[in-house]
Amino acid sequence: MANRKILAFFPLMAALSQAPVANELTGYAGLEARAFTADPADSIQSDAGISASLSLEYYRDLDAGNQRFVASAFGRWDSEDGERSHGDLGELYWWKAYDSFELYAGVRKVFWGVTETLHLVDVINQDDALENIDGEDKLGQPMVNLLMERDWGTLEVYGLLGFRERQFAGREGRLRASLPVDEGGAIYQSDREEKHIDWALRYSHVLGDWDLGLSHFSGTNRDPLLLPSNDGLLTPYYAQVDQTGVDIQTTRGDWLWKFEAISFKPLGEDRQTAAVGGFEYSLYGIRETVADLGLLMEYQFDDRRGPWSTANQNDIAVGVRYALNNTQDTEFLLAVSTDLDNGSRFTNLEVTHRLDDRWLLEAEARFFGNADEGDPTYSLRNDDYLQLELRRYF
Repeated sequence: MANRKILAFFPLMAALSQAPVANELTGYAGLEARAFTADPADSIQSDAGISASLSLEYYRDLDAGNQRFVASAFGRWDSEDGERSHGDLGELYWWKAYDSFELYAGVRKVFWGVTETLHLVDVINQDDALENIDGEDKLGQPMVNLLMERDWGTLEVYGLLGFRERQFAGREGRLRASLPVDEGGAIYQSDREEKHIDWALRYSHVLGDWDLGLSHFSGTNRDPLLLPSNDGLLTPYYAQVDQTGVDIQTTRGDWLWKFEAISFKPLGEDRQTAAVGGFEYSLYGIRETVADLGLLMEYQFDDRRGPWSTANQNDIAVGVRYALNNTQDTEFLLAVSTDLDNGSRFTNLEVTHRLDDRWLLEAEARFFGNADEGDPTYSLRNDDYLQLELRRYF
């Protein structure tokens, strides 16, 4: 993979000698405190901890804005879990606009999808599960990406050069499976293992009030199966899969409707499906103020069973988003997801509040209620937690 990165940046070296240029370095330093409300399922796990993080982002424009170099990096130190102390080169890529297409080469983060509570079609990047379990934090993916925008829509082609394995909490860490994961013992279905070259396509188009997306991915599944081993650990198994997805979003007055669905086929197995869809309804100017209230509901369906089972097979998620629209950009998000088969619940509360132009305060609370033994969230039944993070931007 190192050789691929060097080759990807030969055009960049020539571009950096051109002028004029525009560049900017931004980032933040953060301090996080997390406390769990119950004793851990495993006595070796901690009850609370603190961590510190640093995020840096840099871009440099060249060639009158027709070329750009982007770099970003993130690191965290954790007082309790050595595995959560980690770093990642999130992005390091070169972009150039040609007459009829755009070219990206390097390490990037790419997001697909429209729904709030579940991101089915988002398959390019590996989850950064050490940062969060919600699937919204990602690891950088080495790639070459071609983008063509026409009147009939936008076509994107991806060559994904090398695979990023998922990282898991250590023995002392919380928010992990019932047994620790042996990351070093990962098994691959492909003989090329992490060197397998994946590929993906995406077509998107805007038709009036409708945003439409069609995508296809073929390669190493980003979500590993965790298989019990003889030494009392879980071994990640990365299968080869084909996944075709669709995402749709439309606005109708105060209503925002969203839908995602995938057709998922592991190599050598039957095709399976999953979908999530719903709405967000906005109430503007609550009680004659500038505050807005959004009411959201989404239904989650997934017919994958056996080792491919997920926690979203027949679930309903409801929530509210309250934005004060004040100078501090204060916002609250509360969502509750309930399994309609076994009654398991997941509650998520997020609060953000800007203290001034440089300082941001974020709070998070998560609760795993009424967890059924057959539900994938059962191993997290004792991991309800409260979290507070203070960030200083620069």
